[in-house]
Amino acid sequence: MRKLLLLPALLWLAGCSDPAWQTKDISSLMPPLAFELINEDSERVSEKEYSGEVTLLFFGFTHCPHICPTTLANLAAVSGELEQAAREDLRVLFVSVDPARDDPATLQEYTAAFGPEFTGLTGDQDALKDLTRRYRVTYGYGEKNDAGDYDVSHSNAVFAFDRKGDAQLLIREKDPREAVLADLRRLLARG
Repeated sequence: MRKLLLLPALLWLAGCSDPAWQTKDISSLMPPLAFELINEDSERVSEKEYSGEVTLLFFGFTHCPHICPTTLANLAAVSGELEQAAREDLRVLFVSVDPARDDPATLQEYTAAFGPEFTGLTGDQDALKDLTRRYRVTYGYGEKNDAGDYDVSHSNAVFAFDRKGDAQLLIREKDPREAVLADLRRLLARG
């Protein structure tokens, strides 16, 4: 009889527990958000300016032909499906790893195309190396062509941090849009 009573209790508890994240849970793998960079207004900023918001962190560069515009457009589409109040609590930080070409004005023009929740950041090579090392991502520069143009290799992953700045999720290119939207809604719903 005890086993029969225990089964409904276990089923009830299972129904009350949080469902698994649909994107990759990195909460125990990555450190909290921390940086000192330059924003689109040429001001030195840190993670403290974004405290209280759910923050997405993506590394790239404005001359990127495919990965950056596609990733940012996908994030803009997902953001557009959020309720207005949730959208106001979401910040997408686009960190350029190409400071030679991506000055604050260039970043501001680039991120404006995706929405008001997008903010461009950059820094000197030491600041960028510290930040990318912190989140275990790499970037590198290709050879310059005759016109002086070059490519930059970089990660296509997006890191999601909760309102306290704690790492929570890794959003990958292969993650379905519905999964990203569900996880962001869940993260934004947390107080």
